[in-house]
Amino acid sequence: MPDVLTIGEIARRSGVAASALRFYEQRGLITSEREGSGHRRYPRAVLRRIAFIVFAQRIGLTLDEIGAELAKLPPHHAPTRRDWSRLSATWSTRIDERIAELERLKRGLTVCIGCGCLSLDRCALSNPDDRAGRAGSGPRYWMGDRAPA
Repeated sequence: MPDVLTIGEIARRSGVAASALRFYEQRGLITSEREGSGHRRYPRAVLRRIAFIVFAQRIGLTLDEIGAELAKLPPHHAPTRRDWSRLSATWSTRIDERIAELERLKRGLTVCIGCGCLSLDRCALSNPDDRAGRAGSGPRYWMGDRAPA
């Protein structure tokens, strides 16, 4: 197995589009080396960094947050199990928050979400005079505010 891979090989292996790989590189999340022809060559270890990026995005981290986390890792070799464990240790809370958000979204599919946009036929009963709007902008009940009794 070669120690360096082309952008096409990395894209096929990671399942991430070449355009996204170039964007990640532009953002400093991954690095490549350039040949004399200008073609990108990625070290095989970049596959783990890409997997980390994809996973972190799925749990809701922003690219800035991902960059801050990746900056804590060794840049030119595959991170160890201990490296990954150290980074992901604080993510349980983030995942729990995401699960709670999805549960609120699921409940909001059939009830008033506190802004009237999905419940116009019941708005006068669930949110008269836009009471939810007094709590702030957006779908207040979906965001976790309680509907007044």
